[in-house]
Amino acid sequence: MRALSALPPQVRQYLVVTGNYWAFTLTDGALRMLVVLHFHSLGYTPLQIAALFLFYEIFGVVTNLVGGYLGARIGLNRTMNIGLGIQVAALLMLTLPAAFLTVPWVMAAQALSGIAKDLNKMSAKSSIKLLVAEGEQGTLYKWVAILTGSKNALKGVGFFLGGALLALLGFAGAVLAMAAALALVWVASLVLLKKDLGKASAKPKFRDMLSKSRTINVLSAARLFLFGARDVWFVVALPVYLSSVFGWDFWLVGGFLAAWVIGYGMVQSIAPSITRRADGQVPDGRAAAFWATLLAGIPAAIAIALATGWQVQPMLLVGLMLFGVVFAVNSSLHSYLIVSNAKADGVSLDVGFYYMSNAMGRLLGTLLSGWVYQAYGLPACLWVSSGLVMLAALISWALPRRSRR
Repeated sequence: MRALSALPPQVRQYLVVTGNYWAFTLTDGALRMLVVLHFHSLGYTPLQIAALFLFYEIFGVVTNLVGGYLGARIGLNRTMNIGLGIQVAALLMLTLPAAFLTVPWVMAAQALSGIAKDLNKMSAKSSIKLLVAEGEQGTLYKWVAILTGSKNALKGVGFFLGGALLALLGFAGAVLAMAAALALVWVASLVLLKKDLGKASAKPKFRDMLSKSRTINVLSAARLFLFGARDVWFVVALPVYLSSVFGWDFWLVGGFLAAWVIGYGMVQSIAPSITRRADGQVPDGRAAAFWATLLAGIPAAIAIALATGWQVQPMLLVGLMLFGVVFAVNSSLHSYLIVSNAKADGVSLDVGFYYMSNAMGRLLGTLLSGWVYQAYGLPACLWVSSGLVMLAALISWALPRRSRR
């Protein structure tokens, strides 16, 4: 505690924000895996499972847009704590006996979880802009990369945790345990998080939710297609494929997806080293377009291997690991560029608008994941993924060649 008190105030707040984000992410990843595996074991089709997450993604779109406005008006500490409280309520909704867990009820709980997740995420990402000195772009990139990468690594741990808790405690017991743990984090955050963090100097108007910056709009469009490309195979198609085609049990499915996301998060954390330019400048729009173009060929190559039936299992697993590495660099670059280009005063307005597009991409990918997989199989999901990444790459060429300082 003495060492923590000796740290600069902005570093202590960064640690509180990151700790909140980590705790939330563990429950979010575990809940995603619990719902997919539990309802698949009950005989739900892939499209029905995707429908369970429909409100999660829809409300994520709305929350990012409105949440950015709220963060600028009432402070990011409040929006983050509201998100933690809502997630506890969403988890408790799923502790009812199985007879009460109807599709509408689960969709409502997922809607609350989607609201909570994006309030938490928007608050965490916006806070970083305010905790780094103006002009320290290298430090900003590094802090954003660490926050984003560590979050995704813990989301992978959450996937494994979800599969393990389902096997050990059953669905209701697993969800109750997570609700209790997150409630403790919520109470600590209410005490420790700085008041009025991120409040705009002037009260923003409701119309200010929509971005007026061309750079923010281009980044948002590219983000939509980038995350649609990931979720079109990752959300429903891949877990169901591994379980039904490869015959993997809950532990193995959860473990593989956990390893994928943990590795993905680790690469995100070191992305500043990977994308470092020879002239010492931070990366710009050219780098985002290059890495997206590189990513587009990977799902297409995996789809060809699956269609030809050549070494299906190793090609799929190795290909998805490679996709994770390149996608992680793309995601980290995007996360830095949005925070760097957002206005410092009322930063959550720009960040919220951007992550609204992120949520729209996840919604698109989730719906396509269930429908395309059920109708055409995993190779088709991968071809769709490749096409969406190419759209993200083409849009990214319109980004400025130098990050705004």
